[in-house]
Amino acid sequence: MDNEIKKVFEKYGGIMRTSELKEEGYYYKKIRKLIDNCEIEQIRRGYYQYCGENSYSDIPTITTLFPDGVICMESALDYYGYIDRNPAAWHIAVDKKTTRTRFYIEYPIIKPHFLISERYVVGIEEGIIDGKSIKVYDRERTICDILLHRNKVDAEVFNMAIRRYISDSNKVEARLMKYAKLLHVEKKVKEVLGVWL
Repeated sequence: MDNEIKKVFEKYGGIMRTSELKEEGYYYKKIRKLIDNCEIEQIRRGYYQYCGENSYSDIPTITTLFPDGVICMESALDYYGYIDRNPAAWHIAVDKKTTRTRFYIEYPIIKPHFLISERYVVGIEEGIIDGKSIKVYDRERTICDILLHRNKVDAEVFNMAIRRYISDSNKVEARLMKYAKLLHVEKKVKEVLGVWL
């Protein structure tokens, strides 16, 4: 049974909806049995994930439940290698108009950031985490964000991120200044990074 259900879930990228399970011949009783046997788990109402040895990545869950979500703040800093410690939650930016109840899930731990449309769209890139494509804010947008929310970021995390950005050969200073103007952090960029850029 285990191998059979594993193959079914692999076909759907590790996460399935109730309707997809039904299409594959798994109805309420079978689904219940799989949950009781710890072969699958419910991650949100109507969504299930396979509990195999390779199911430790949070990314399939995030991309399935939040296709509009953009990795931001500490999670983006982690993605670029600007910090050493893993954030306790996944920081995800979404449009302010999105429903807040979408984020009421037990796992993975999501820290949503609700942004107005004009800010939400600035600096979105495609990234790869655990072999899956995901939206992530680029380096410059991420630096502007931590400058904008400096009081919410741990001082050690902030200082390390700034130092690593400065020494990053992939940084684009012109883009940083462009975003700084758009996001109203020009003064902060000049104060904190002016000496180095």
